[in-house]
Formats: sequence, C-alpha cells, structure tokens
Amino acid sequence: MKVILQQDVKGQGKKGQMVEVSDGYARNFLLPKKLAVAATAENVNTMRQQEKARLAQEAAERAAAMEIVEQLKGCMVKISAKAGNGGKLFGSVTSKEVSEALKAQFGVDIAKTKIVLPEPIKSFGTYQLKCKLGYEISGTVNVVVSEA
Repeated sequence: MKVILQQDVKGQGKKGQMVEVSDGYARNFLLPKKLAVAATAENVNTMRQQEKARLAQEAAERAAAMEIVEQLKGCMVKISAKAGNGGKLFGSVTSKEVSEALKAQFGVDIAKTKIVLPEPIKSFGTYQLKCKLGYEISGTVNVVVSEA
C-alpha cells in the first residue's frame, strides 16, 4: 500500500515522502496514529502543492538572507561600554547587545543566536563577527567597542 508520511517515521522515511508499506502496517499502525495518509490522487496533489510552497518559502528566505549580507557590508556597529583602568570592560559585550545595536543603528534585524561570538568581548577595539544566516549563507559584522 502506498502512503504519504505526515511525520518522520524511523525506518520508513521523512515527512512528505510517498512510501510503499505493507497493508497491515499501514492499516494497523501508520493510519490510526496519523503518521501517514493513504496515497489517493487528492492527497498526492496536496503533497505536491505543499512541496512547491515549501520550495518557494525556502527561496524567499534564501533571498532575504542574501539581502541581509549585502546590508551588512557597509555597517560599522558602534557599541559604547564602561571600562576600568587598562581598558578592560566592566562585564562584556555579548551577541545580544550586538544584535540590538544592529537593529537600532541600521534597522537590520538579526537574531542573537545567528551571531557567532567565539568569546564575549571584554576590551575596547574593532572586531569582525560572523553571522550564520542559514542555507550556508554567512555575513560579517564589523563592531567597534568604544568608551562610554
């Protein structure tokens, strides 16, 4: 019996795939637990439409990520922080602060989780931080930490 998986099923396939399984397995396990639906013409068409919609959304997200990379090229984010003697900061500059400064200064909205900060910034200076925007697209954010 051919079925379309509604969720990932171990040993059978991923969500949205059409697989051939035994009649008993489909009738007694997959269908009652709503892990799959029978591969009727209507369900196959629905599956194809969902796949097209997913691909279109993925393309739109990829384009948005490329647009953000272009916006980041000219950005020099300025963050002011308090420091003690010797230029050591009280506390540190984190990816959350960088994300907030990017949004405030340039209107570029990047989640703090996408900014790669090897270790928190604890001194004044200029830093280049990598942003992983998904779909193997990454950009660079230039950050200047200065005294408040």
